[in-house]
Amino acid sequence: MNIHLRACIVFAVLLPGAIAISAQQPPPPAKAAPNRTIHLDVSVEAKSGEAVPGLAEQDFTVLDNAAAQPVTTFKAVSVSDEPVEVILVMDSVNTRFETVSYEQGELQKFLKSSGKLAHPTTIAMLTDKGAQIQKGFSTDGNVLSHLLDGYTAGLREITHNTGYWGATERLQISLTAARELAAYAAGLPGRKIIVWISPGWPLLSGVRMDLDSKQQKGIFSDIVSFSTQLREGRVTLYNINPRGVGESLLGANYYQEFVKGVRKPSQTQFGDLGLQVLAVQSGGLAVESDNDIATSLKKCLGDTESWYEVSFPMPPAEQPNEYHHIEIKVDKPGVTARTRDGYYAQPEARP
Repeated sequence: MNIHLRACIVFAVLLPGAIAISAQQPPPPAKAAPNRTIHLDVSVEAKSGEAVPGLAEQDFTVLDNAAAQPVTTFKAVSVSDEPVEVILVMDSVNTRFETVSYEQGELQKFLKSSGKLAHPTTIAMLTDKGAQIQKGFSTDGNVLSHLLDGYTAGLREITHNTGYWGATERLQISLTAARELAAYAAGLPGRKIIVWISPGWPLLSGVRMDLDSKQQKGIFSDIVSFSTQLREGRVTLYNINPRGVGESLLGANYYQEFVKGVRKPSQTQFGDLGLQVLAVQSGGLAVESDNDIATSLKKCLGDTESWYEVSFPMPPAEQPNEYHHIEIKVDKPGVTARTRDGYYAQPEARP
């Protein structure tokens, strides 16, 4: 099994004005010296789930592998201070056809009810043909809703007779799309939010899934790549399960078995690349919508109402792809901080 295989192109009806992600990559940034600073976007919540603004640098403690780190920059940010670009992803590859139709209606309802959106937003579609994104961003929810009127979900050609009940093909398509969307978002300025509406792609993990060392090295390479790309690009990933626990693959909480950061190839499984896993590790959320996508969207986008930008120097690494676990502690009762859970450090280049 090779998760690096490109998905074959099959028939799908695309959103008018949408283009393939791979054909719409922003120009690559100029080559620069490796950045030895870890930049974090930190959400702080009260027990009620509401954002907590107005905190100061001295309220925060940053732990890297349990060791306190000096904070080099600190900034409290509100929705009016810094624009955040939002990409909403509709997934028809891993979602049942009737759920895609429901999902589309719920998304349109959210966009119409919001009217003027707080942040520039665009819509991406995942079909068997891959990921297509609507050209341009808009803060007009009615305009985006109107664009969805022209979208018809393409019928999937992956069947239960293909591969491991089609799971390997769906995994390949999904991971390819995730790479392309992450690369596209990372090339945009500022902070970016990707909200992926889907029950998630197949985890292909368990007692019957034995991997050889080559497969494990490939998975570990992808884990490091996703982690680094999302962190350096300031991209936070969110997942909304459109039908809640009833739509979940292999159980609503099974992905939690893989959330802990992987330190070496021999520890890897395909579940380490699950959508919910990548979302939580990036500092985002995995939300069970319970048939209320609009409320789940508001919960995810609530992270953009106010947050904190914190940076600290990357400690020296002794070996390539050295995993570092991050914790943020806030010296205020009844609040919790959420950010990406770790990163992979590289040794400093020798002169």
